[in-house]
Amino acid sequence: MKPAAARPRLAAGFLSGATSRLLPASIPLRYFGAAAVFHLAAWIALGAGATDAPRFVGGLGWPLAALHLVTLGVLAMTAIGASLQLMPVATRQPVHSTRLPAAIWWIYTAGVAATTIGMGTSQPALLGAGAIAVVAGLLGYAVSIARNFIGARGMAGIVAHGWIALASLVVVVFSALSLAFTYLGWPLIERSSALALHVAFAAYGFMGMLALGLAYILVPMFALSTAPDETQVRVSAGLAALALVLAGLGAFADAAAWALRVAALVAAGAAVALHLKLVLLALRTGMRRELGRSFRLVRTAWGLLVASLVLALAVVVVPDAPLLATLFGIVLVPGWLLTLVLGMMQRIVPFLASMHKAPGTKLPRTPSSLTADRPLAVHYACHLCALVLLVAAAIVDSRWLVLAASVVGTVGAASFLAFFVILVRRMRLPPAPSTVARPAAPVA
Repeated sequence: MKPAAARPRLAAGFLSGATSRLLPASIPLRYFGAAAVFHLAAWIALGAGATDAPRFVGGLGWPLAALHLVTLGVLAMTAIGASLQLMPVATRQPVHSTRLPAAIWWIYTAGVAATTIGMGTSQPALLGAGAIAVVAGLLGYAVSIARNFIGARGMAGIVAHGWIALASLVVVVFSALSLAFTYLGWPLIERSSALALHVAFAAYGFMGMLALGLAYILVPMFALSTAPDETQVRVSAGLAALALVLAGLGAFADAAAWALRVAALVAAGAAVALHLKLVLLALRTGMRRELGRSFRLVRTAWGLLVASLVLALAVVVVPDAPLLATLFGIVLVPGWLLTLVLGMMQRIVPFLASMHKAPGTKLPRTPSSLTADRPLAVHYACHLCALVLLVAAAIVDSRWLVLAASVVGTVGAASFLAFFVILVRRMRLPPAPSTVARPAAPVA
């Protein structure tokens, strides 16, 4: 391991010249702002579908809309915004265009709104139109980020995670179109195969691989630690890719489906174990040990990631248990993925905002001066409480507990949105002298 004195140099090296590779602040912030709004809408939609939510396993209605408000509206929206900004910095590539990311946001945001409203109100035509817009936005994003990966310099393990995520996105788009067209009477493949592909490649493939790859950038950066071992990062990516291939084959196999899915989960477990070893090592050896409430959420999410794999195995072993399938969905989406994204956003948004010059000065502000802590404290308590209520609702099959989770989650989401609105407002005001960051000392 490299000496502690080298760690600040590594962090400075990663950020060296980063301001020349920044998008205008309005572009990543519009993605994060939309994610915060869709987060609030998701909890409200869950309340609207409380009667059908406790043992929800599919079908049009507000539970499906709530699920996709989280997956498309929060998770994918945040992943797109974060990767469009962070990948050029990490791979030392210039920003090729600002118009394309802005255009993607308009198309994708409108598509998510139409898709989820179509789901909630059971209007297949609106759902189909929204799905086409979502696909167009995602393909535009794929083109933009692939262009960045092609010229990447260094960080091969992280770039490998990105390529796997983009390959997964192709499968997600195909399976999503097949599922959407099923409601119109034009399925592309059998519904059960499309659903199996969609769950595995959307959650663990596209969003999961982006989350794991970006963690190798964000965790060392926030903890001020050395970068993870490149060889082990590549091995983890390879194991994850193997797991996805096996899961894809299992979606079409009949007699061998059980064995393929178990093998996929074993490979996924090995990939996750190696990933957690690397990021926890970065936290233990970093110069900044206390990362606060945001990383308590991140650590909780890592635990839920492991729990999701255990529940996935239980679903494979006992396929006729609806409760297991419901618990798997809760732990996977609002559990692991949403908790991880919300924890990281609390760090990413102020950090990126602080890299832009404040009005009336040539110096940036500190992330802490842009962060309102009280709304985040409310959100933290509400989010965890809402997750517990959702699990309890599934176990006892209670719509009243779903309603309680919806109310608590809505309060938490509104508090998170307040954090974002306050941050944007503070960005637009001239800073007090104590909130201006000092220029970084030159690196030897």
